[in-house]
Amino acid sequence: MTEAQQAGGPTVRRMLVGAQLRRLRVQSGITREQAGEHIRASEWKIHRLENGQVGFKERDVVDLLQLYGVSDAAEIDAVLELARETNDTGWWHHYGDVLPQWFRAYVDLEQAATLIRAYEGQLVPGLLQTDDYMRAVMGGALDDAPEDIERRVEVRLARQALLTRPKAPRLWAVVDEGALRRPIGGPEVMRAQLERLIECSQLPSVVLQILPFGAGAHPAMVGAFSILRFADEDLPDVVYLEHLTGAMYLDKREDVLQYLHVMESISVRAARPADSAVILADIAKEYDGS
Repeated sequence: MTEAQQAGGPTVRRMLVGAQLRRLRVQSGITREQAGEHIRASEWKIHRLENGQVGFKERDVVDLLQLYGVSDAAEIDAVLELARETNDTGWWHHYGDVLPQWFRAYVDLEQAATLIRAYEGQLVPGLLQTDDYMRAVMGGALDDAPEDIERRVEVRLARQALLTRPKAPRLWAVVDEGALRRPIGGPEVMRAQLERLIECSQLPSVVLQILPFGAGAHPAMVGAFSILRFADEDLPDVVYLEHLTGAMYLDKREDVLQYLHVMESISVRAARPADSAVILADIAKEYDGS
């Protein structure tokens, strides 16, 4: 089992099984339509299986492996074992009451990523937020009971643990200056949040750049996004886009390349990490009146 498989939850495992089945199908020269007919299903069903969008029935996996010419018992057992693990629950399962279904997949992917590149224009990135900042954001954006907000805070704090774990993923975040000047929670909360950003920027796993107002218009102004990269060669890069009632996950190469281009563009326009730390310190002073 690879490190990506160990760190990721059921979403990552479904993607890995699907990617293996897709690779074997292509190598054998079989179309999705032919594969669907073989397991008494549609071409769309094969598409969803190969993209990790649905769970796997053991019988379907066995039939597809046979169709693709896989006869080695050890290889079949390995794929089946991983397929069975797609039914396991992630650590976030205990927070299912406050964690939307569409976000659970992102938590799984985040845990398995080796590189997370993110742009935020309105808020501090979730992985770098203080608990008080979280409460202020959630209290202003959600009509939830205080106990539910506390459980949401617990989830976000649990996610942050990945930045300091052994072999932590690299987080490369570009944050718009506007997110730092939006007074969320009051001066004390903002000052503590800015100090936290300075501390996080010293972590070996974190690269933080501030995109100043002076940069003017830029291609990421349409909204926040994240790009996740994985160690396992069977997992494609994934772009995550969140909206009011759900999220989009893009893994088509042309889509990912476009977002990578945007990320490179704003990274060049943003302040260098060392200069970004100075900007953070200057804005923090404004919140304490000095």
